[in-house]
Amino acid sequence: MNIIERYQQWRQRRPVAKEVIEITLILLFVFLVRTIGFGLYAVPSGSMETTILCGERLFADKFTLLFLPLKRGDVISFNSPLYHYSDNVLVNWWQMYAWGPDNLTKRIVGIPGDHVQGKIEDGKPVIYLNGEKLNEPYVDKYPLIAIVDPDKPLKLEYRSYDRLISYEKQPFYIMTSQEVILGRRLTLLNGYPDQLLPETPVMSSRTSGKSVDEYDVQLSADEYWVMGDNRQNSTDARFWGFPLKKKFIHGRVVFRLWSIDISDSWGSLEWLHIWPFDLLRHPILFWSRVRWSRCLNVIR
Repeated sequence: MNIIERYQQWRQRRPVAKEVIEITLILLFVFLVRTIGFGLYAVPSGSMETTILCGERLFADKFTLLFLPLKRGDVISFNSPLYHYSDNVLVNWWQMYAWGPDNLTKRIVGIPGDHVQGKIEDGKPVIYLNGEKLNEPYVDKYPLIAIVDPDKPLKLEYRSYDRLISYEKQPFYIMTSQEVILGRRLTLLNGYPDQLLPETPVMSSRTSGKSVDEYDVQLSADEYWVMGDNRQNSTDARFWGFPLKKKFIHGRVVFRLWSIDISDSWGSLEWLHIWPFDLLRHPILFWSRVRWSRCLNVIR
């Protein structure tokens, strides 16, 4: 009797109900570990540049949130506070812990009890935390340049770049002259700037001529003021107009596992974390786009 026949006999003698119970318990265990243990996240946007770039895979610690308080400067993952959450307890639980809102990543600027003020001084946005000007070395110091993928001529993106380095050798994202030219044309056509400069006020249609960098917020016991490190291209508490409630926070981002510059033309960004697919589609180009110096290091 071979191995396959023995396995089939064992399967026939094994109660189906027991198998169902075991599978259910395994799935429950996995769900609990992912819910209160750790999380793995793919980065689809540049709101945290240059601390975190598109195409990176992050590890988030969820367990220590149960007994250690969040601190100013922590990079966190959380459910979007703009999502329409159900009033039904079961549906709300499913939305919060299983499926529903987008997962966002930002940095904590203010914690419960803090008085956070955003001001414009000498033409530059600054933050006052409890009356003292805040020093933020993590904020993106690079300008953003508009680029357009030739395969997606109507999709405009802004990416951090170093003016002193050629497009093809950029440290963050590989660019081409064609992408930059198309970006300049599309911004000109729509009346947008082709570059966004650091340390300049960010405007929004909802603020009626006032910069989103001007605010005055007193945080309550369960509120956090969160912002992206890429202040020129981050939809955060400044745009929401309100702080982030603690109940939405589910992880502290602590480690970068993987970093690769994946073009949008490679496929849906939802598949960023399944890198073998990209390796199969682009076996040569794939390796040239890996940011080796950004793999396996701590997020600060």
